[in-house]
Amino acid sequence: MKRNEHTLKEWQKLLLLIGVFLAAYFIPFGHPTVEKSVLEAFHMLQEYAREHVLFCLVPAFFIAGAIANFISQGAILKYFGGGANKVLAYSVASVSGTVLAVCSCTVLPLFSGIYKKGAGIGPATAFLYSGPAINILAIILTARVLGWQLGLGRAIGAVLFAVVIGLLMSLICRSEEQQRTQASLDAMAGQPEERRSPGQNLLYFVVLVLILVFAAWARPETASGFWHTVYALKWYLVIILLAALAYMVWRWFDKEERQDWVASTWDFSKQILPLLFGGVLVAGLLMGRPGVDAGLIPAHYIESLVGGNSLQANLVASLIGSVMYFATLTEVPILQGLIGSGMGNGPALALLLAGPALSLPNMIVIRSVLGTRKTLIFIVLVVVMATISGLIFGALVP
Repeated sequence: MKRNEHTLKEWQKLLLLIGVFLAAYFIPFGHPTVEKSVLEAFHMLQEYAREHVLFCLVPAFFIAGAIANFISQGAILKYFGGGANKVLAYSVASVSGTVLAVCSCTVLPLFSGIYKKGAGIGPATAFLYSGPAINILAIILTARVLGWQLGLGRAIGAVLFAVVIGLLMSLICRSEEQQRTQASLDAMAGQPEERRSPGQNLLYFVVLVLILVFAAWARPETASGFWHTVYALKWYLVIILLAALAYMVWRWFDKEERQDWVASTWDFSKQILPLLFGGVLVAGLLMGRPGVDAGLIPAHYIESLVGGNSLQANLVASLIGSVMYFATLTEVPILQGLIGSGMGNGPALALLLAGPALSLPNMIVIRSVLGTRKTLIFIVLVVVMATISGLIFGALVP
C-alpha cells in the first residue's frame, strides 16, 4: 500500500514538472495580453497578502490550531457530529457568518479544524458556506447600495443555502460519514480529561474569535455611525483582547499545550497557504482583480452574458461568482458596476449567493480537505442552487 502511494506521488511530481515545462515553453509571454495578465496575477497576490493574510488568515490559523488541540472531540461530535441534534447543529452552522466577517479563504482554516476534529460533513459544509455568505455587514451594504430586495434575497437565500447544502451533503455522503463518525468515536477512547473548565475554554475561544472579527473589520462607507465607531476603535479593542489572550495562555495552559497549539497552527498554514497563494495567482491571471479589467477573460464578455433573467445568464453569473475571488464587502461595488452595465437582478443574486462562498483558491483548498468527489458535489450544489434562486428572484423582482 505504501509503495503504491509513493509511486502515485512520484507520478504526480513528474506530471507537475512536465506541466511547468510545457507552460514555460509554449506560453507567449511576450504577447501584451498575456504579459498584462501575468502582471495582474502578481498584483492580485500582493493585494491579497497585504489585506488578508496578517489580519484575517493568521488569526484564523490560530483558531483552527486551538480547535484541533483544545476542543474535545466529544464536544465536536455532540454538537456537530453525524449523530448530533440536527436542529441545533444546522442552526449554529447556518448563522455563524453573522459573527465572522470573513471571506471564502479566511473561513477555510476554521472549516478544516472542525471537520478534522470530527464534525459531520453536513454541519461542516453548512459552516463553510455560511461563514463568508452571511456576513451581516455585507448584507446591510447590499441592501443600502443595491436595494432592499437584493439585500433581503441575499440574507434569506444564504441561510437557506447553508442548511439545504449541508443536509444534501450529509445525505449524499451518508455511508462515508457513518464510517468517519465511528472512527472518531473509537479515537476518543482513553483520551485524558480536560484541564480547564468549560467556561474557561468558552472564554478563550470567544477572545480568539473577537480578535479575528475586529482585526478584519472593514472600513464602512460612511464616516459616522456605529460601524465607523467600531472601525475607529478596532485596534484598541484588538490590543485589549490580545492582552487578555496572553494572560489566558500563560495561566491556563502548560508549556506542552502551548507548543502543540503552535505546531497545529503551523500544520494548517503549511497545508492551506501554498494552495491559496497558487489559487489567487490563477484567479488573477484569468479574471484580474475585482474592478480591474486586466485578466485573460475581458470584463465586457462577462457583462454581455449576464443581462436579463435567462437560464444562461443566471448560470453564467453563478459560475463566474464561484471562480472569482471576492474580498469581504468588495462584491457589492463590483455588482453595482455590473448592474449599471445591464446585469439583471436574478443573475445579480445568483452571483451574490455563489461568489462570497466560493472562489478558485477556496476550491483548491477544500479539495485537499474533503477530496475531489465531495468538493465537486459541494461546488455543483452551490452553483445549481444559486442559478435556480436567481431565476426565481429575477421573475419576482424584474
